[in-house]
Amino acid sequence: MTGEAGRRPAVPRRERGATTVADRVVAKIAAQVAREALSRFTEPTGHVPPDHRTPHVTAVVRGAPERAGGPAGSPPALGQARMRIAMELGYPSDIGAQCAAVRREVTERVAAWAGVEVSDLEVAVARLHSAHSRRTERERVR
Repeated sequence: MTGEAGRRPAVPRRERGATTVADRVVAKIAAQVAREALSRFTEPTGHVPPDHRTPHVTAVVRGAPERAGGPAGSPPALGQARMRIAMELGYPSDIGAQCAAVRREVTERVAAWAGVEVSDLEVAVARLHSAHSRRTERERVR
C-alpha cells in the first residue's frame, strides 16, 4: 500500500479535482443538528405545534481556498458555508440558551461531518409559541 502511494507524484488539488458538498446537503445536516440541539430543551416544546418544529436552514457553500496544510490529523476543509437558521420556539423559555446551543453544535458538527467551515451563521427566532397564543377567544393576553 505505501509503495503505490509513495510512487504517486504530489498533484495540487486544483489539478486532480476536489470533493464538493452541495448546499442542500449542508442545509440538511445543519437542520438535523439544530433539531437535536433543540430536543434537549424539552419544557417549552409543548407549545410549538408539531408541524412548526423543524428549523428552516438556508446554506450557501463556497469552495475552500488552497491551504498549505492544516492542524495534524484534521481533515482538509472542503469549503466555507454561510447559513441562516430560522426556528420557532416555545415561550416562556431560555431563548438565548437555545440559540447558543444551536449555533455551537451546528458550527462544530457541520465542520466534522461535511468538512465545511461555517464562516457566518445567523440564528433567527421566526416565531414564539405560547400556551396563550393557541386560545381561540379574542381576549387580551397579559
